[in-house]
Amino acid sequence: MKASDIKKGLVIEVDGASVVVNEVQVQTASSRSGNTLYKVRGRNVVTRQKIQAVFKGDEVVQIVAFERRPVQFLYQDAEGYTFMDRETFEQHSFEPDALEAERSYLTDGLEGVYALVVDGSAVGIELPATVVLEVLDCSPAMKGASASARNKPATTNTGLVVQVPEYLAAGDRIKVNTATGEFMSRV
Repeated sequence: MKASDIKKGLVIEVDGASVVVNEVQVQTASSRSGNTLYKVRGRNVVTRQKIQAVFKGDEVVQIVAFERRPVQFLYQDAEGYTFMDRETFEQHSFEPDALEAERSYLTDGLEGVYALVVDGSAVGIELPATVVLEVLDCSPAMKGASASARNKPATTNTGLVVQVPEYLAAGDRIKVNTATGEFMSRV
């Protein structure tokens, strides 16, 4: 597979190690002869160490075979986050920093979550495209504010801060895009 096809959630081989991709940044060349660079940030499957790598757009990257298993978020404690496989009832645990980007979207009863399993061990999770969160705190709703008016910061029940339209108030439920962290709509 070419580096230009790398996406978040894939497991690739970097310097002989399996790495779960957490983030991909595209850096376009400013000159005609320059190559587009793909900066990949991820976590080593075995050591859990953070890894950064840079690939040229036409460079070939080896994909590691992995399995997507449907899981349910069970609980969070001092050791981390625990999920249960919906088919085998096996439990998978992750350290808090292993789910750094995903933890702001985890709520009780969240549907559509998948564990990425490599060689029998869970190495990461894949969130649904959107989640519904409750607004816990924001400045008061303004009378007469329209949907296209200015935005204000709102803190959700998971601690995520999202820019929302001025007409929303504490207690409202909102749909948030898990890829961008942006407000999509009121539920």
